[in-house]
Amino acid sequence: MRLTFAIIYSVLIVLLGLFGMISRRSKKTVALPVSYLEFTFIVPIVGNLIIVLSQNELLSTIGSYTYFIGMDLMVFSLFDFTLSYCHIPWRSHRKKCYVIYAILTLDIIQYLFNPFFGQAFGMEAIMVDNAPYYRLVPHIGQIFHRIIVYIAFFTSLFIFIIKAIRVPRIYAEKYYVILFTMILASLWQSYYIFSRTPIDRSMLAFAVCAILIFYFSLFYRPFRLLDRMLANIASKIPEAVLFFDASNRCIWINNNASQLLQISTEKLDRVKHRLSAMFDDIGEGNDNWSSKQVIGSGKNAQYFTLKKHLVTDSNNKKIGSFLTILDNTPEIKKQQQEIYEATHDKLTGLFTKEHLFNVIKNRIVNDKETSYSIAYFDIKDFKMVNDIFGNTTGDNVLIRVANWIKEKAQDNWNYGRIGGDAFGLCYPTNTVRLGIVEDRLSKFVISNGTIDQHILLHVGIYHVTDPSIDVSIMFDRAHLAQKSIKNEYNMHIAIYDDKMRDQVLWSQKISAELETAIAQRQIVPYLQPIVDKNGSIIGAEALVRWIHPTEGFLPPFTFIPTFEKNGMIAEIDKYIWRCACEILSSWTDEKEKLFISVNISPKDFYFMDIYAEIKNLVDEFKLDPSRLRIEITETVMMTEAENRMAILSKFRKSGFIVEMDDFGSGYSSLNQLKDMPLDVLKIDMKFLNKAEDNHKAEIILRNVLRLSSDLGLFSLTEGVETEDQYKMLNEMGCNLFQGYYFAKPMAVADFEKLCASKA
Repeated sequence: MRLTFAIIYSVLIVLLGLFGMISRRSKKTVALPVSYLEFTFIVPIVGNLIIVLSQNELLSTIGSYTYFIGMDLMVFSLFDFTLSYCHIPWRSHRKKCYVIYAILTLDIIQYLFNPFFGQAFGMEAIMVDNAPYYRLVPHIGQIFHRIIVYIAFFTSLFIFIIKAIRVPRIYAEKYYVILFTMILASLWQSYYIFSRTPIDRSMLAFAVCAILIFYFSLFYRPFRLLDRMLANIASKIPEAVLFFDASNRCIWINNNASQLLQISTEKLDRVKHRLSAMFDDIGEGNDNWSSKQVIGSGKNAQYFTLKKHLVTDSNNKKIGSFLTILDNTPEIKKQQQEIYEATHDKLTGLFTKEHLFNVIKNRIVNDKETSYSIAYFDIKDFKMVNDIFGNTTGDNVLIRVANWIKEKAQDNWNYGRIGGDAFGLCYPTNTVRLGIVEDRLSKFVISNGTIDQHILLHVGIYHVTDPSIDVSIMFDRAHLAQKSIKNEYNMHIAIYDDKMRDQVLWSQKISAELETAIAQRQIVPYLQPIVDKNGSIIGAEALVRWIHPTEGFLPPFTFIPTFEKNGMIAEIDKYIWRCACEILSSWTDEKEKLFISVNISPKDFYFMDIYAEIKNLVDEFKLDPSRLRIEITETVMMTEAENRMAILSKFRKSGFIVEMDDFGSGYSSLNQLKDMPLDVLKIDMKFLNKAEDNHKAEIILRNVLRLSSDLGLFSLTEGVETEDQYKMLNEMGCNLFQGYYFAKPMAVADFEKLCASKA
């Protein structure tokens, strides 16, 4: 729209400039005032052209000054032309003329002070055609300007009216035509001022007025030709324009209206019928009226703005009206598309997280009578799908899951993609039967047409009990429930309860207190003795305990899982390693032969250089590295096995003893075992206790011990709880033992007393 008006204004500027130059060459007495008028009419149009094209405040302000000062110059030259064209003796009205000239000059002067005092106007930014547009903000000086311009303009208008009444009818036509365009221009200008539309379209009417003045003053032609000129100019307006006479009968339409209504200009009697068929309301019976209407629906919808304007004579009697119809479809659909893109996920077409949360919030707050539930779910091991099959396959999986949600969702559900492979849903609680959903999820399969793939979805549900809490917290609770079954394959739905919240709060509490606990030595090492075949204590395993100032004695299962998840286990491990070195360095005499085994968590490899950390401690406390044994679990080798084997090899080369803990309790690979740099194999007795066929378990245990011996590894069986187990393991050739049969984990002082009693 802005470009269209810019082109029209440019054409009008060229035309008016051309007419001004032609006027100067005319020999008629009125030629010079006409020339001035043509040139001064260019100035406000130039100002509007600058405003229309500019997208910054400075250019818009310059355009506004040009426009308003140009309006002063325009009515100045219009008044001067009126005196000459209507043959008003200037000398007999000198004082009145001086008043007009003086107030117009005063108005121009007050604009010159606006940059300093801002009394005339300011600018405000709006969006037009999806680009910044700076619109006038009128102040008192602008009101003064409008009053002055209207006084001068209506003075000229009044002179034309008097002249048209007084001259013979045969000569009145040219006055009436100019008079009509002046009225139209003033009405249009008034409409522009009061409607605060961005673009001053009344400049078209003023330009037409200037053109008609040029034409009637210098090249008078029959009225039919003038009618054709007006029609051509109106035809260039982007709206569909329809003119009606006083009896509301259509007398003229432009090309845009003809195309819109699919009516030729020879069948104007069908215009009203066609308008009524297309639009619900055409302002019947209203002379000044506007409406926004939609034709069709969905993708085929068309959007129109209809405006009807009354045209009256000098006696304020209706002489007709005109209707403009603007097709806003491209702009509206562009806005709708922008809104859709801002509120819908580009890949799946579901709501975005932000929009979903807003929709849910408004719904829950405004409908307190209904019980709602929040569901959070994602695709298990989705990252593996992307890594193995590529992002394209991953995207297709997300799209199919989204389509499944759309198909199964009811009309009163709200759903969206929260991020990555996570989806969220809000639904009235009584609309879902969880048993049916569980069954569907257990059989959830997606297909690409040739291959069916089972997809595992885990769903966490939070029944909304407090509508006032933030929607993000509701989803956090649903997510918390979902995480509780993350590793389950036969269970797909979990419902949030307060125990989950309490566990989270507990995890947050102990995580916040860990630094202080280490600094105040609330975290302490407990030692569990390790004995040889003769039952003599030869060392111990360092185990962590927390003596909490308010909670009391905390066993490992109350805090270790939390720190394993959040990575803070690395801080505990480093602290226990240091404590073990301190203990070893304090032992003298016979205890100098004892060793302590310290555990290394798989997470430690991500947060530090383990070898450097432990080697520095041993050097700091001047210990024999063989006295601080390195104990790893088989899960350490499940990722980056080659790199971690290299680290363990460095330990062994430096004199450390490397132990593998819990061998036989997980998924140990014999192939991996032959390559691992180990010294001691710790065998878990739990698998023997849980075995249904104890005889087979004993055979496995015997062969594991033999395998350990054949590989040149020491064997250490942990979990020994009875004398029979101890004797059996001794007979099988086990080297070292650990378990409750010998002693439970104990404080360092108790361990030292136990060693002294055995000496």
